[in-house]
Amino acid sequence: MALTKSKRRERIKRRVRKNISGTANRPRLTVFRSNKQIYAQVIDDENGVTVASAASLKSDEAQKVNKTDQAKLVGKMIAESATKAGVANVVFDRNGYLYHGRIKALAESAREGGLKF
Repeated sequence: MALTKSKRRERIKRRVRKNISGTANRPRLTVFRSNKQIYAQVIDDENGVTVASAASLKSDEAQKVNKTDQAKLVGKMIAESATKAGVANVVFDRNGYLYHGRIKALAESAREGGLKF
């Protein structure tokens, strides 16, 4: 029986998350992609705290561009807010999504913004 797209993503997500977890020194940068928006969070899994977050919903500028450019803006926003919170190194959690398109754009723009992963 073939898996649905969401079941396949959940399976990949569980496989990746059993090896990746965020610490206080190196929190986890996780990405969620919906059909219209993209969200990113920097999470300290040891303490169960979200250190920084960014979303395309929060930016008026992001609503005026295409989805890949939205992801680039969110990458810059998350890098900015993470550095304000004192985070420079993160572990990237692509959340079961393939590393291309919007996910890749967000990751590269977060790197350009100063995050190391």
